[in-house]
Amino acid sequence: MSNNKIFVDACLGKETPYTPVWMMRQAGRYLPEYMAVRAEAGNFLNLCHDPEKACEVTLQPVNIVGVDAAILFSDILVVPDEMGMDLSFVKGEGPKFSDPLTSQEDVDRLIGGEEAAGKLTYVYDTIKLIKERLADDKALIGFTGAPWTLATYMIEGQGSKTYNICKKMMYTNPELLHNILAKVTEVVKYYMEKQIQAGIDVVQIFDSWAAAIEPGKYDEFSWKYMIEIAEYLKGKYPHIPIIMFPKGIPAFIERGLVYGNFDVFGVDWGTPMALAKEKLGDRYVLQGNMEPCRLYSKEATTECVEAIQKVMGGKRHIFNLGHGILPDVPVENAIHFVRECQRVSRKG
Repeated sequence: MSNNKIFVDACLGKETPYTPVWMMRQAGRYLPEYMAVRAEAGNFLNLCHDPEKACEVTLQPVNIVGVDAAILFSDILVVPDEMGMDLSFVKGEGPKFSDPLTSQEDVDRLIGGEEAAGKLTYVYDTIKLIKERLADDKALIGFTGAPWTLATYMIEGQGSKTYNICKKMMYTNPELLHNILAKVTEVVKYYMEKQIQAGIDVVQIFDSWAAAIEPGKYDEFSWKYMIEIAEYLKGKYPHIPIIMFPKGIPAFIERGLVYGNFDVFGVDWGTPMALAKEKLGDRYVLQGNMEPCRLYSKEATTECVEAIQKVMGGKRHIFNLGHGILPDVPVENAIHFVRECQRVSRKG
């Protein structure tokens, strides 16, 4: 592995010339160049399944916006899709599964483990293409959804505001929910391992719907499965940094319940950076956490970047948004964010 990647060094807590920066959803709809490639692909899933086009959009924010790391262009739901669920993206409504999980029989019919992970060849082919074309000093982040976040879609059949079907299962049939989470966890372990073998430099595990679980249940139904994945990967690939990003769990952080063998904790915009530093800063590098809507204003962006820098002091930190960049953000504002992060944190 190349040792001149500032992002990888920062993930491992090493001294860097400035604090590196990237953005969640940086390969996305705010970029006209992305929209052109997506139009050529015909639809979102086609774009995920086309290594040449997925590679192209992965590299766009590195070349246009100037971020320090590329994140693989894909979608978290390719995992349940290749486990045998019927995924479609409905315009204006988002992802849908026509066959949500309601019983143990539904779980048993899913393809599991290495067999399911082996079907995601288009993802691994995309990684290989990106590695051929990505500058040597830029890192490539691979990713997965956390088992809980994946399970919410698999049980609800689509995105949800209340997660009542999933949470009904949590309280009335926890054994079935744990069986689903365990099956997804096994697939994700192999999926991330195959991403590493294909060439990614860093792993990020997204728990986008972490806030749907009450804090007292979060460890049982989400965090422990994320940690199981991290343990598996660290046991085989100790040099690959792992980033955990559970969105919306300040109460979990405040109670000091965060533990596990990983390197970077992603802080969402609803969690004060000072709280995260106080509770976690000695154990983990912290990533984040600007409110994404600040990108609508260059002044608001600079104000927040300077405030985060004041808290973190350029140590054990990676700049990022506290969630994904929104589709109508001007490209020049995204560029401004990246340049400001690099300006305020540059040493010497």
